[in-house]
Amino acid sequence: MRGFYIGRFQPYHNGHHRMVEEIADEVDELVLGIGSAGDSHSPRNPFTAGERIMMVTKSVEAFDVTTYAVPIEDLERNSVWVSHVQSMSPAFDVAYSNNPLVIQLFKEAGVEVRQSPMFNRDVLEGTELRDRMIHDEDWRNLVPDPVVDVIEEIGGIERLQRVSQTDANGGRDNVSPS
Repeated sequence: MRGFYIGRFQPYHNGHHRMVEEIADEVDELVLGIGSAGDSHSPRNPFTAGERIMMVTKSVEAFDVTTYAVPIEDLERNSVWVSHVQSMSPAFDVAYSNNPLVIQLFKEAGVEVRQSPMFNRDVLEGTELRDRMIHDEDWRNLVPDPVVDVIEEIGGIERLQRVSQTDANGGRDNVSPS
C-alpha cells in the first residue's frame, strides 16, 4: 500500500518525523508532498522546494519504507486541489493529514484519510521553529540531524534572519528582484 503525506516542511521537524515514522509502519511506500513548492525566501517559507526535499529525503533514509518526495505547487482553487495533487504524485491509496481543510478535500474526493496524534505541538510547529532561528534561540534539538546539516549548508539561518528584517519604513521588502 502506498500512502501520501503533505506538508510545507518549513523546516521538516521532529513532529513531521514522528508522523512519518508511524506512517512507515502502515505502508510499503510513502509519497511525501512538498507543499507550497513555489514559495521560498520569505519569513513563512524560507526554504526552496529543493532544499526541503533534501531535508526530508536525508531524514527518512533510516525508515524501512520506500519514499518519493514530490513538489506540489499551491493551487488557489480548493475544489480541484486533490486532482492537482494526484496529477503531480505517484498514485496512492491513503492520505495522512491533521489539517482540517486537507482532510475535507481528500474525503470529498473519495480518498481515505488517516490522522495521527500531534507530537509536542507547542514547540514542534514551523512558526515556533522559524522564530527560534530568527532570534538565535535553541532549535537544533527540534529537527532531525540531517535537517540541521542542510540548513547550515545553505546558510538557512542567515537567510531567514535577513528576509525577516523590516525595511527603513517598517515594512518587509517583498519586491521581486529584477
